[in-house]
Amino acid sequence: MATPLRSRPAGVGRNTESPLPAVPGASQEEIRRQNLGAVLRYVHLNGPTSRAELTSRLGLNRSTIGALAAELVASGLVTEEAPTTARRAGRPSLVVSPRSDRVYAHALSIDADRLRAARVGLGGRILDLREVARPSGMAAGDAVGPLADLVRDMERSVAADALLVGGAVAVTDTTRDPDGRIRIASVDETLGTALEAEFSAGPGFVAGDLADIAGLAEHVRGVAVGIDDVIYLHGDVGISAGIIVGGRLMIGHRGHSGKVGHMVVNPNGLPCGCGSRGCWETEIGEAALLRHAGRDPGDRPAVAEVLRAAADGDPTAREAVERVADWLGFGVANLVNVVNPDAVVFGGSLRDIFTAGADVVRKRLDTMPLPASREHLRLRAAALGRDAVLIGAAELAFDKLLADPLNVGVAGQVRTAEPA
Repeated sequence: MATPLRSRPAGVGRNTESPLPAVPGASQEEIRRQNLGAVLRYVHLNGPTSRAELTSRLGLNRSTIGALAAELVASGLVTEEAPTTARRAGRPSLVVSPRSDRVYAHALSIDADRLRAARVGLGGRILDLREVARPSGMAAGDAVGPLADLVRDMERSVAADALLVGGAVAVTDTTRDPDGRIRIASVDETLGTALEAEFSAGPGFVAGDLADIAGLAEHVRGVAVGIDDVIYLHGDVGISAGIIVGGRLMIGHRGHSGKVGHMVVNPNGLPCGCGSRGCWETEIGEAALLRHAGRDPGDRPAVAEVLRAAADGDPTAREAVERVADWLGFGVANLVNVVNPDAVVFGGSLRDIFTAGADVVRKRLDTMPLPASREHLRLRAAALGRDAVLIGAAELAFDKLLADPLNVGVAGQVRTAEPA
């Protein structure tokens, strides 16, 4: 059964430094499964790791780590090899590595302007990536067929013994009809179920909001690793946020949290496609930047041109960037007072706007938020680019396997993504 994204999967968002606490009354078998998951999750998030480091980081003894690693090797999930360089005298500690070439997930995204599908190997490595344009106004449900075609195309080159462990699809939170009106995407069971129906068998799909999933990716593998209170801001057609508090994603009722682009910041401002007036996205979105630069607000490719012109010193482009950056800082200041995060990460088109106008954004944040909310705050440009959403989707798909590697026979299938 397909499931929507509800909260952060167990362990997602942390590069595991210690074993998970044992469940009271857990049997030896349950503890063993838990420890297997801790080892697999560590090498999945951190890459090739020596047995010695696993012993130190996970707090388990050497013989236990050896037995767990051997079991994961036998399951085909990891490999063990001698290190290529010996760093000290004595027998070198074997290096445990995820089987990225064999164990993989399907990561799909319905972006504002394109549909993408990737095979992502255990360890977070993108093995294959396909994409097609998304027609203007296409509903998320109408994207199922084209996405399934991309998946089938990828599967033609996959080895017969490869292990597919699941899939996830990320959906941009808003689309615009041809008349400019905004429609909020529904991210629920129906999207995943429709994708599953395209294949004869196989693991299910998890569905989630694009900003939520991209935020998780930056939290797991990007600029927010090790930071458990984060606001990830994403810009494309609209503005949305993935908000992580205490290491867990805030989802809200039916997944509709994080619609920060419709926070009213200027009551006397422009009408918004949502029906309100003066929403934050009317002041900081791509259309606002283009409007201030004297360009067509609907010409999305021109955003990069304006940013380049600003970097080259063009006064009109520079003024446009600074106006948008000022409103960006204004809204972030309000979010900081509400959420009190340790970091704000700017992704999508907001990454480039923040980079170009960082001084203006910081000027707002030096005065508007409460001192207790701003003194520890870090502002960061997203590191994973457009791949963030695919990497985050894969993390969701891998979660069942990482939680219980011995359940691989249930969680995964060998080459099941065949046409129905």
